[in-house]
Amino acid sequence: MNQPLAYVHPGAKIAKNVVIEPFTTIHNNVVIGEGSWIGSNVTIMEGARIGKNVSIFPGAVISAIPQDKKFEDEDTVTEIGDNTTIRECVTINRGTYDRMKTKIGQNCWIMAYSHIAHDCIVGNNCVFSNNSTLAGHITVGDHVVLAGMAAVQQFCSIGNHAFITGGSLVRKDVPPYVKAGREPLSYVGINSVGLRRRGFDTEKIREIQNIYRILYQKNYNNSQAVSIIEAEMEATPERDEILQFIKDSQRGIMKGYFTN
Repeated sequence: MNQPLAYVHPGAKIAKNVVIEPFTTIHNNVVIGEGSWIGSNVTIMEGARIGKNVSIFPGAVISAIPQDKKFEDEDTVTEIGDNTTIRECVTINRGTYDRMKTKIGQNCWIMAYSHIAHDCIVGNNCVFSNNSTLAGHITVGDHVVLAGMAAVQQFCSIGNHAFITGGSLVRKDVPPYVKAGREPLSYVGINSVGLRRRGFDTEKIREIQNIYRILYQKNYNNSQAVSIIEAEMEATPERDEILQFIKDSQRGIMKGYFTN
């Protein structure tokens, strides 16, 4: 870690085998785990908690104070999980009094110019393509993919294994296992390609499809669909996860596709 052209605050805790490239600035109250690589011209600000084997590419700014006028310098953090890659010019803000942290899970891939605002919680194995944007207070499950230039409105939730198409505007909650696209954002099927890649068999994929046919293709309202799914579909972890997501949704879930 001996890099005379970088500035590392004496109060930062840096593992011995971390590589820090020239012209990077690391502030006080920062922790960086073993095996991590910090590229040139990166700024890591107070409250960053960076795991092991994390790669942060040039121009990224990690744990800057929130872009929130209500922020009053609370003692908050940004957590980056092990084996996550953060590409060029990504910005990730630390939390506020709401959740006290912004958290990115393990094995994530956050591509260039993406922005993750304060109090976002992002699960493991997520991929955010270039220019993806999360507003504040968003919850993202595991194995979620945001294609390029997708933007998610504050306080939304995105379920596990969801896929959001490029350029989408997410204003409502997106349930697990689905593909979402078009404008306004709508259900366009389940994420069958992603599910197969992650080991879901044909029978399990068909079960998920049948659940969403009832929810989105049978002209029921959400309450009716939930009641029918509970009554007619066998209880499985996936069924119960979908139902619980719908019941817990504060903003309401996205609609099925419709034509004008």
